[in-house]
Amino acid sequence: MQQDEVAARVRQVIDAAGVSAREFARRIVIDPSKLSRSLNGTRRFTAAELARIADIGGVDVGLLIGAPGTADPAGGTAGGAASAVSPARSPSAPRPAPPSPEGGRPLQIVRETVRLIAERGFHAVRVADIAAACHTSTAAIHYHFPGRDELLEAAVRWCMDEDTRRRADATAGTRHAGDELRLLIELQTPRTEQQRRQWCVWLDLWAEAARSTTVGRLHVEYYRQWRGTVAEVIRRGVEQGVFRPVDVDGAALALTALIDGLASQVLATEPGSPGTGAQSMHDALIAHVDACLTAPDPSR
Repeated sequence: MQQDEVAARVRQVIDAAGVSAREFARRIVIDPSKLSRSLNGTRRFTAAELARIADIGGVDVGLLIGAPGTADPAGGTAGGAASAVSPARSPSAPRPAPPSPEGGRPLQIVRETVRLIAERGFHAVRVADIAAACHTSTAAIHYHFPGRDELLEAAVRWCMDEDTRRRADATAGTRHAGDELRLLIELQTPRTEQQRRQWCVWLDLWAEAARSTTVGRLHVEYYRQWRGTVAEVIRRGVEQGVFRPVDVDGAALALTALIDGLASQVLATEPGSPGTGAQSMHDALIAHVDACLTAPDPSR
């Protein structure tokens, strides 16, 4: 099957999903630029990427590569179907299959990987542990993510995307920059078990970023986006008169660094025990915003 024909079939799957290529890249846990290059013919899809595309798109992977009926080495046909679809079926057409894990097998694998990293640390998590958590085989894990490095990269990217999505959902429709910045601070305060788990993953990945070029690049990318978000809110706050005129980029760097440092202290303390707790972290961040950013009230 020619590369451009594979790309055309993948485009059909994306169109049938009714989402943008960027959103589809998020669902298959791949760098959007890699998906774009593959769709444009300047990069080949890997076998694992095609497996994830088939799983999320609800098609048989054999149809993507021009080999209808190709079996999934993890058991059944690609994407978890009980049997291969007929060659005459459109690659974007749904196929009869038992219910797959929510979001598809690749996302289940990534979510369980993130959960296990939060509980044990990345280097203590084995592929066998992930397979057991997903109630599948190690072959199924390697089918979608051939190597440990690729699985780590997918886990990092998924965390980045989820964090970005949560921020966007929480601040949608918020026009007052001061309120939006406080919402962002609240989202970064590890009060709930889920928030603590997310921070545990970040702390582990920071350490890995110092040793891994791939994870390091993702770390730089994420923090560029995160600081850019904070800087944009501060910039709007200055324009609205909510914040005093400041060096926007410098203020964003200081605030995000303070969030990271305080969160590290919170995570090192058991919930409810003496020391730096989530509420203390939140209060310190709000005090920082009030002292360094909030414009004086002209009525006073």
